Amino acid sequence: MKKLLYWVGGVLLLLALVGFLARGYLGMIAMTLFMEPDKPFAVDTVPEAPDYRDEAHWAALPDREDAADVTPSAEIVDNQATAEVDAFFVHPTTYVSSAGWNQPMDDESANKGTDQWVMRDQASVFNGCCKVYAPRYRQATLYSFQDQSGSGASALDLAYGDVKRAFEFFLEHYSQGRPFILASHSQGSKHLDRLLKEEIANTDLQSRMVAAYPVGFSIDGSNGVPVCQTPEQTNCQVSWNANTADAAVKLGRPGDVCVNPMSWNLDERLVSASDNLGSVTFSSEGGVDMGLADAKCSEGSLLVTEVTSERYANTPFGPGNYHMYDYSFYYMNIRENLDRRVAGFRSTQALETPR
Repeated sequence: MKKLLYWVGGVLLLLALVGFLARGYLGMIAMTLFMEPDKPFAVDTVPEAPDYRDEAHWAALPDREDAADVTPSAEIVDNQATAEVDAFFVHPTTYVSSAGWNQPMDDESANKGTDQWVMRDQASVFNGCCKVYAPRYRQATLYSFQDQSGSGASALDLAYGDVKRAFEFFLEHYSQGRPFILASHSQGSKHLDRLLKEEIANTDLQSRMVAAYPVGFSIDGSNGVPVCQTPEQTNCQVSWNANTADAAVKLGRPGDVCVNPMSWNLDERLVSASDNLGSVTFSSEGGVDMGLADAKCSEGSLLVTEVTSERYANTPFGPGNYHMYDYSFYYMNIRENLDRRVAGFRSTQALETPR
């Protein structure tokens, strides 16, 4: 009987801990140890593939209303109707489940996370410069990143296959020869890194690519696309991972690409929060927050002085890990930089007439 009470008490303590860790959107990240799918990955049990002719299999399209259309104030304009450049955005992990290794396309919880968090806080940054296209795909469940059995690798490979097919569909049916920006976050950046290596680098497509923003993942620069050295440079890539210097779990490691999202170069100079044009999160009301975050590249990580705002308090990887805010902290700087890179592209190459 005593053993049973200890067991029950342990379960209750575990549930209490899980509940504490799970506060805030995507707090379930802390529960990945308990999220291993019951069965190994098997090709004959994967969810049905997305059909990119179906608009429901896109989280964002420029010719309809969706969450990527938002702007933080009336003065900041959604220019998708007249934009001369496209943005293809690959979303991060929003599927945190033990039900399977890959997200079914109709999973309401994952799609809600993609729409309400990712499209608003991340993909919307591109609606000032570009028409925004963001495919849904059979993303790998979060546990895949710590799995050692091979099932996680297979799940990630399946997810990449969807991203590649979505990009091919985008090129053939949407972009049709127009210049484009490639962007992503977290799991999406793992897939974009591979796409850049296998489909973009040293091809004719690279000359059409204004720039790539594979943010929030370990990007070592080996994909064949040069790293941007200046704010106006084109046909290149930028990446960063935001953390405090003392974060227990720090993303970004020595040798990773870190382009400072305020100075837009590779030096390790601290850029003051006074140079931050504005941080944005749509998870609460508040518009644009000025002077919130500074930035300094160091050993492959973007170091940020601790941010104490309650609007940016969702840190499911632990205190000081700002993975959730890689885009949000520098939202207005990114918008401004996109305009500069498009202008730089325009100065060297003739843009096609918008559709």
